[in-house]
Parts: sequence; structure tokens; C-alpha cells
Amino acid sequence: MPNGLEITKAAIDDFKDIQEYMILAKEEHAEKTYAKLKKKYLSLKAILNVAGVNLTDIDEIKE
Repeated sequence: MPNGLEITKAAIDDFKDIQEYMILAKEEHAEKTYAKLKKKYLSLKAILNVAGVNLTDIDEIKE
């Protein structure tokens, strides 16, 4: 069973991955893909905020 730290690390890793995909989707003008990724991004951002993770340094999208 994963502990809180392992869960938080997985969420941070997912958050970073989603941001990379969002940047690529924006560069490729893939609006539908970007919109779908943004929903996941916002969900992960909310979870990380509740977990007390400071997103200042890792949030590249800033939306």
C-alpha cells in the first residue's frame, strides 16, 4: 500500500507530464487535446494544493 509521500510524488510526476503534453498541444494548435489535458492539469493542481505542495517552481503553465 503506497504511503502519502509516494502518492504525492506520483501526482507531482503526473503534473509535470501533463504540463509537457499541454505545451506540445499548444505548439501544435491541438485545441481539443489541450482542453482535455487542461482538465487533468487542473485536477492534479487542486490535489497537490490540498496536499500542501508548493507549485511555484514546478508549475510551468500558470493557468
